Amino acid sequence: MNDIFKKGAILDMAQLVDYSEGGIISKQVLKSNAGNITLFSFDKGQGLSEHTAPFDAMVQVLDGEVEIKIGGSPFVLKKGETIIMPANISHALFATERFKMLLTMIRG
Repeated sequence: MNDIFKKGAILDMAQLVDYSEGGIISKQVLKSNAGNITLFSFDKGQGLSEHTAPFDAMVQVLDGEVEIKIGGSPFVLKKGETIIMPANISHALFATERFKMLLTMIRG
């Protein structure tokens, strides 16, 4: 695991991942049998195509703006907002502006 995610230290997640022009960056923060936490940055226009996951996933927007579709319903989230995507329901992400998020997935 990367030393950038040192345990027992105060972390400013939004500052720990840069933007990549035309790209997406992901950094795994924690991983265990119970689930994982991943830090992402998306340049404007980037996204994740529609998919499902067998467990709930929580998105915390750290910077910027994203449109998240859950079961076909669109939600626009901005910095400081959070949404929980339920297990086994299709979802997709599209960066309406460049954005950063912390994704927490918990296995049931």
